[in-house]
Amino acid sequence: MREKIRIAIVGVGNCASSLVQGVQYYRSRDPEQAIGLMHWDIGGYAPGDIEVVAAFDIDSRKVGRDVSEAIFAPPNCTTVFCSEVPPTGAIVRMGCVLDGYSEHMAEHPPERTFVPADAAQPSQAEVVRVLRESGAEMVLNYLPVGSEEATRFYAACALEAGCGFVNNIPVFIASDPQWAARFEQAGLPIIGDDIKAQLGATITHRALTDLCRKRGVTIDRTYQLNTGGNTDFLNMLNLSRLKSKKRSKTEAVQSVAASRFDDQNIHVGPSDYVAWQNDNKVCFLRIEGRMFGDVPFNLELRLSVEDSPNSAGVAIDTIRCCKLALDRGEGGVLHPPSAFFCKHPPVQYTDDDAYRLTEAFIDGTWKEKLAEVAAQRGAGAAAQATTGSR
Repeated sequence: MREKIRIAIVGVGNCASSLVQGVQYYRSRDPEQAIGLMHWDIGGYAPGDIEVVAAFDIDSRKVGRDVSEAIFAPPNCTTVFCSEVPPTGAIVRMGCVLDGYSEHMAEHPPERTFVPADAAQPSQAEVVRVLRESGAEMVLNYLPVGSEEATRFYAACALEAGCGFVNNIPVFIASDPQWAARFEQAGLPIIGDDIKAQLGATITHRALTDLCRKRGVTIDRTYQLNTGGNTDFLNMLNLSRLKSKKRSKTEAVQSVAASRFDDQNIHVGPSDYVAWQNDNKVCFLRIEGRMFGDVPFNLELRLSVEDSPNSAGVAIDTIRCCKLALDRGEGGVLHPPSAFFCKHPPVQYTDDDAYRLTEAFIDGTWKEKLAEVAAQRGAGAAAQATTGSR
């Protein structure tokens, strides 16, 4: 029997629901027939080897329930593709609110929004105790966008408890040099920031932008507009919480463009909340530019995806890469997985390079592959990306 990967989840929302469902779903699948995964095996670990041992949330309908039940509680509204999830033994505990809850959420019906539990919030020492007693090896951050203080709180808890950290949201921890240094000094791995969906708006926008660059096509202006009906989109109606989100998504596109767009020529970010869409996200992309002979063109694309399963397939890989680093004794930012799986890593690579580096990370040869990539793009990237490796 293979060793389990013991994880703690912060925020038992739609993304966590899809992840937990997915772990159970692939447990019973034949590897030869399983679809929807980038990797079945990573370092000897299969998707079903992931085990939730601790969880934190603030919603009264989730706190006090087993994770297997809490993932189906309101306001979660994602697709149920695996309804038979056995008890995990991990009971959702009251989390620390801080800025994880935006006041405007209270103006919406209970079934659409958070209903904060009337329970005492834990101290850092209490969270650390739970992480240690549960045997959690890493903490997955699924807090709402804009949870700056709350994310730093749980990142600090992970450090003190001796856990790795996977930062799935656009609060800059892995890409903050001070936080990156803290994880490096502690010898603990971190992957981040802001998970990049399997086939989502950002990866599609990046692919088309990169295609234009490779084909000698000049892009003059572009936008990405997104609508959805889950709590993520409802939370983002508070525009003050969107600063890091817009920066994360915009930089993901800017980093693969032939040259940086002026601010007025690029718009990337959430656009509106449409309640009846539930967890379905609809993306509208437009690219305007010029081809051979300065002849103009425009491209429009509409992409409709179930938002949370779209991220879960990536999360399953980030968890196993983090586990590999723990097994190998590697601390600090895991640059190849961060670049491939996240929108705002400390070092941006093209998706082709990020893919090759991540494959090399999995088989243990990433430093050699990094040297090859660095030779193509300049030695500065190599110096930055090797910081934190052990």
